[in-house]
Amino acid sequence: MTEGIITAAYIIASILFILGLGGLSRQESARRGNIYAMLGMFIAISATILGSQVTSYGVIFSAMIIGILVGMYVAKKIEMTGMPQLVAMLHSFVGMAAVLIGFSTYLDPSSHFSGVEKTIHDVEIYLGIFIGAVTFTGSLVAFGKLQGMLSGKAILLPARHWMNALMLLVSIYLLIIFINAQSSTMTISSLLFMTFIALLFGIHMVISIGGADMPVVVSMLNSYSGWAAAATGFMLSNDLLIITGALVGSSGAILSYIMCRAMNRSFISVIAGGFGTTVSSSSNNKEVEHGEALSTTVEETVQLLQNAKKVIIVPGYGMAVARAQHIVSDIVKKLQHQDIPVLFAIHPVAGRLPGHMNVLLAEAKVPYDIVLEMDEINEDFSKTDIVLVIGANDIVNPGALDDPTSPIAGMPVLEVWEAKHVIVMKRSMATGYSGVDNPLFYKENTRLLFGDAKESVEAILSQL
Repeated sequence: MTEGIITAAYIIASILFILGLGGLSRQESARRGNIYAMLGMFIAISATILGSQVTSYGVIFSAMIIGILVGMYVAKKIEMTGMPQLVAMLHSFVGMAAVLIGFSTYLDPSSHFSGVEKTIHDVEIYLGIFIGAVTFTGSLVAFGKLQGMLSGKAILLPARHWMNALMLLVSIYLLIIFINAQSSTMTISSLLFMTFIALLFGIHMVISIGGADMPVVVSMLNSYSGWAAAATGFMLSNDLLIITGALVGSSGAILSYIMCRAMNRSFISVIAGGFGTTVSSSSNNKEVEHGEALSTTVEETVQLLQNAKKVIIVPGYGMAVARAQHIVSDIVKKLQHQDIPVLFAIHPVAGRLPGHMNVLLAEAKVPYDIVLEMDEINEDFSKTDIVLVIGANDIVNPGALDDPTSPIAGMPVLEVWEAKHVIVMKRSMATGYSGVDNPLFYKENTRLLFGDAKESVEAILSQL
């Protein structure tokens, strides 16, 4: 295949990737966006394999077959509740790929650069390895937190900000040595030392982020993996990798910014340390100040639903864990059949992954037009008879607005307490992922329906 045809194929693939990203911006077009992206990737891989640089197909096809089989197995095995962990793990693969390609490019005997071109090439290699190493270990730590293998709470080391600054300064100093060193021993030593520092930096950066910020961490690591891919593209002089990496990196950065705005947080503050790092004594005393949390039954919940003129459902990670979205969809159909309007309220950071709840509801065939974002629906709670909160906690915490000492102070939340009745489905009185107590549970119009979310909604459905 000629270089002209390969370039044309890369342009077509890039256009399809852009169309894919555009499709993912709306639920209605998400499936079409995925098809565009898959088609673009097929064209990109085919053009690369048929290029003149590939002279032996045995190893490539063997690796592709193994990758296809592993990918199919994982896609079928992983539940939607495990998607955040899977995404974090895939980000780590991209990071490690950037590190390995960076070292192989540096050690490539066929590369001949001199003067300014050599300096630019060396910087590309250095940045690619640095970003890749940070992405690799950061993604592994995020996987551990999401999987429950590591504590979801922020682990704050003494003088952590000074440690981060020191690691960055040492990395910059090593870059200068890497570019200007005359001996190969000095250059490879500085490259290896920087890689070790970057690996530590990725670990330290993510362990210091609290649980409530994990959706931002996932999108942030997505951005890092994109920039790592772009750096790899510069190393290999591959235009498609540069374009694709820039698309992923920039879209991930924009998503992280949107998520931070949704939590009233700055991106820098998330990196420095997340929500739930400390809980003040005043926050801990909220339970006493608000009195006793009252429980309810399935029968009382059904009676409220049948007498309601408007219902809003707030899904959270608990619904995802219980895999209750299909039953919730059936409840909605039952209520709509009784001419009771139902809406869904989605917080931008509900679940452990941006758009997590939207995907679950789409999987359960919930109509898109009744799924509303926080900014669209917050004013409706005061005109609602009953709100069903299914496995959500931090995103409906009034302490974010009322308590300036709360670790989540200033975070925009779904103001469910404005409704006439609030039913919260929970397993226990445990705090949310951020470790912050929720004053909502003690309000006069709130009742707690304890138990497994799936069992609770099944019981509600059977009695409607």
